[in-house]
Amino acid sequence: MISFVILKFSLIIKLMEGGIYLSDTLKLTGTLADETRYSIYQYIIKENKEVNVQQIAQHFGIHPNVARLHLTKLNEAKLLTSKFVKNEKGGRPARVYVVAEEPIHLSFPKQENHLLLEWLLELVDTMGEEALEKAKDIAYQNGQKVVNHTLMDSMSFEEKLDILKETAHSIGYIPTIMEKNNKKVITFSIFNCPYKDFLNKYPQFICLLHESFLKGQFDKLFPENSFIQLESKQNHCINCVYHVEVL
Repeated sequence: MISFVILKFSLIIKLMEGGIYLSDTLKLTGTLADETRYSIYQYIIKENKEVNVQQIAQHFGIHPNVARLHLTKLNEAKLLTSKFVKNEKGGRPARVYVVAEEPIHLSFPKQENHLLLEWLLELVDTMGEEALEKAKDIAYQNGQKVVNHTLMDSMSFEEKLDILKETAHSIGYIPTIMEKNNKKVITFSIFNCPYKDFLNKYPQFICLLHESFLKGQFDKLFPENSFIQLESKQNHCINCVYHVEVL
């Protein structure tokens, strides 16, 4: 069950100087081993707003006491934070839950990939425009690589869309993909930014690299397309939204 969590769950644990304690690791993996609780956590990430016990109970069709237990476990594992807000109907303040700002990184054995990434980002930042253009090209090529398939040319639109969805989930985007106009227009919304650790420090080029990575995927799957970003977390939007018209 622990392997289910690690493989299916794309969050990375924040490594403290001495690493996380074994008890914290067991608490985290034990918390996410429950599939209902995992689904609740994914739902809260996607909603990207405060939720309460009643909302979770109603959405998942479970008793409020069960919903409260799941939320409490997620809160204790530091995956969620909670606070009390004024009850508009009067009475006692209500507790609401939201996804914790601090990401969590888990690796066995301990690795410092997070630190290495920060060094590389700082290198790109200090070397200027030429390094940024090279990094964008690498991101674009990698985007094409992750969706590449030997039968790409014979795939239907729906099959290619399934590859896009699967890749997005594996990376941790938690997207919503809407199709319009006979399935020729895709709205690709990203609710969970897997790069938000570095977004405040390197906001502009993190988004440029991310966009190049996505563009590589869409160009590989749908060679003729119009790719436009409509909203961005960098501009204080709730999520990142891309409009892609397949020509």
